[in-house]
Amino acid sequence: MTRICLFFNNSWMTRFLSLVFLLLCIVFSGQNYAANQQFVVLNYHDIIEEEDKEPPFNRMDVCISHLEEQILWFKKNGYKIISVQNVLDAAEGRRSLPDKSVLLTFDDGYKSFYTRVFPLLKKYRIPATVALVGGWMDGKVPSGEVEKGFMNWEDIRELNASGLVEVASHSYDMHTDVAANPQGNRQAAFSTRWYDDAMLMYESDDQYRERVRQAIFKSAEELFQHTGKRPRVMVWPYGEYNLQTLALAQEAGFSMTMGLIDGINTLANVSAVKRMIMVDDPNIQDFATMVTTLRANRDLRVAHVDMDYLYDKDPDQTVKNIDLLLQRISDMRINTVFLQAFADPDGDGNADALYFPNRHLPVKQDLFSRVAWQLKRKAAVRVYAWLPILAYQKKLPEEWYVKEWRDGKVQAASHIYTRLSPFNPEARQFVAEIYEDLAKHASFDGLLFHDDGILSDFEDVSPLALAATKDAWGLPTDPAILRSTPEMRMQWAQHKTEFLNQFTDELTARARNFRPGLKTVRNIYALPILKPYSEEWYAQSLPSFLKHYDYVAVEAMPFMEEAQDADKWLIDLAKAVAKEPEGLNKTVFELQAMDWKTNQKIPMSTFVGQLELLKKHGVKHLGYYPDNVFEDQPKLIDLQKKFSNIVVQ
Repeated sequence: MTRICLFFNNSWMTRFLSLVFLLLCIVFSGQNYAANQQFVVLNYHDIIEEEDKEPPFNRMDVCISHLEEQILWFKKNGYKIISVQNVLDAAEGRRSLPDKSVLLTFDDGYKSFYTRVFPLLKKYRIPATVALVGGWMDGKVPSGEVEKGFMNWEDIRELNASGLVEVASHSYDMHTDVAANPQGNRQAAFSTRWYDDAMLMYESDDQYRERVRQAIFKSAEELFQHTGKRPRVMVWPYGEYNLQTLALAQEAGFSMTMGLIDGINTLANVSAVKRMIMVDDPNIQDFATMVTTLRANRDLRVAHVDMDYLYDKDPDQTVKNIDLLLQRISDMRINTVFLQAFADPDGDGNADALYFPNRHLPVKQDLFSRVAWQLKRKAAVRVYAWLPILAYQKKLPEEWYVKEWRDGKVQAASHIYTRLSPFNPEARQFVAEIYEDLAKHASFDGLLFHDDGILSDFEDVSPLALAATKDAWGLPTDPAILRSTPEMRMQWAQHKTEFLNQFTDELTARARNFRPGLKTVRNIYALPILKPYSEEWYAQSLPSFLKHYDYVAVEAMPFMEEAQDADKWLIDLAKAVAKEPEGLNKTVFELQAMDWKTNQKIPMSTFVGQLELLKKHGVKHLGYYPDNVFEDQPKLIDLQKKFSNIVVQ
């Protein structure tokens, strides 16, 4: 009581306010830690001795000598190897993470973790996380993994007792694949709707959720029974997860989950941590480059592939066509494929049908998931699903479509693209559900938004579009006034550009519910880059696109544009892109492999010359369209020498 009296009697208000200020500082400093602190997570698998490195070499194996070199490199270069507990403490604001924090993880529970990694952890007093597959621990091991050998539960209890090892779940029996389509392709069990071949149907959303829920809870309980500790970390097999699996993991008591996406983590995203997988047993120089760049500086080499070329009414021929493509892409040694997910047999750019199960359009064949998965697994490329933004051919209510101002009145748009109006909420929902269905039924790495996302200086004048023009943008609703001056047309166009960008952001968000790591690419015509005032004709803008998408794909096609001097046109295009901040770092230049005006192949001397010209002028990311697997166009040997990420001598 005396102390209380002294507090109040001796400038009690000043002291009280100082105490409040101190508490607020503590609270907000904790929030700052959670928002801003960063850490990197590396992923390893089996750790082998140098003498065991014999062909055929597993790309995910790392030599023990290299692992020790990497640990020493971290110490020498000021990195701090941290634990899961360090991350969780920092996320809750209890303490901060050191600068240059790194978390080491080892998947699958191989015996080598106990015999080779654990001694290093004790030697250098560093922590690590090991992710166990419960079924494999119990002897239910797939044939390809049997010879490697796994830890037993006695080993795990010793690791647990050491205080150096976080024991994580890698599932009990979900490190496997399930039938993903009618053709029998198998994909990651956690993220795939199982296809029942006997019933000729996919499992329902409810069935999928219950299957995954039971698997996650079973895994948590099994680890608790063997170790006496509830696992705090779920490591997703194959790195595949979605928002539903994240929610179920949280429900089962997991504080953190981990995927397989390169990148830096913040404390705000511990529910789905990014990890960089170690492949090809890198030497210390390559390892240092990987860690410092996180492989973010890799140049893209893109083959743009028409699924319409692969599809055949004869299923056997379709299989042969796909096999040809897989071999060709693998032989190219590139890293990215833009893959058509819609059917457009007449080549008008409108989606007549789709190559995946969906709620709204006919399914030409359930083919996209099959080709995408095999490209990812057999050709080791990242696959971007190529889909229209608005151009879907289906008889829908007239008010759902874009309208144009022509002959002094509002009419149906006359453009070759039959586009749904992005201002119509029912049309937006229609398209969003198509993107959801794609992501639900296929495993892929990104979205390529088709070049149909345009609105001319006469569009969109549908009633809902004009209402937005007035209510959201404060512009006139009379189309004649909207078009009356260059300033008014550009102001209108810039609002439409941003509106379309925001619509694609919405489509991305809907797809990311099922494929959280998706990146985005937006097609752009060359003219809005070369002549920015032409934004009013397209509602396309390179500066705006660079802000919204991971990459912008420009149609670097001088013959399509009827350029008198193709080389000068390409140089001007490269220079225009280079003027924009991050322009060359985020723009893919897509060359044409076919001259559609003459229906002739682009000569390889011309194609290669354009490649070299663009490289000379600082272009980093290169692609081409179309790829013709049947006529070897562009020529594989030239692609290997001049286009590939790994040049073949």
